[in-house]
Amino acid sequence: MDVSRYGSTDAGVVLIQMVDDHDLAGIENEVADIKRLVNVEFSLIAIKVDDWNKDLSPWKAPAVFGKEDFGGGAAATLEEVLKYTQDAGKTYFIGGYSLAALFAIWAAYQTDVFRGVAAASPSIWFPDFVDYMRDNSIHARKVYLSLGDREEKTRNHVMASVGDCIRDAYELLQANGTTCTLAWNKGNHFKDANLRTAAAFAWVIR
Repeated sequence: MDVSRYGSTDAGVVLIQMVDDHDLAGIENEVADIKRLVNVEFSLIAIKVDDWNKDLSPWKAPAVFGKEDFGGGAAATLEEVLKYTQDAGKTYFIGGYSLAALFAIWAAYQTDVFRGVAAASPSIWFPDFVDYMRDNSIHARKVYLSLGDREEKTRNHVMASVGDCIRDAYELLQANGTTCTLAWNKGNHFKDANLRTAAAFAWVIR
């Protein structure tokens, strides 16, 4: 996995984000937006994912759109991510957009290394994921959830469940004692991804 770094490498706050080519195209704008939104020195480690559906899915599941199934490779991906969290003097946050946001939430159930999770428009519709949240406890202290107000208005019945799923996830996190917010953004899943991710990271590090 290719790794790009932004911000101050000496910062005590480290943001980790799984990205693809589309994310990387706007990552500098995202970093600038985080700086605009919050007065906290940070570094951002952007880790490029080779196979989105395989490397970020917590377990195997059939394709929801297109023909590519989910490969259940998140555990191996997290093992690589944790190599960038070895400095005990730094505070780590993980986040991302879409399936990368789902991975970030799942990662915080596996380890206590992440202080907070910035989950912008997460693929929380992923099969059985809310049930997983119900049966387990997250380690992160803060979680930001967001969704576009048109994301649940789709003909795909699995993805149309995203609104109910994120409401359930929010309630579960609150019941767990996690500091959590649920933000609703204007538009569908493909609107302002970098800005939504920036807002998520700004909230958890504020």
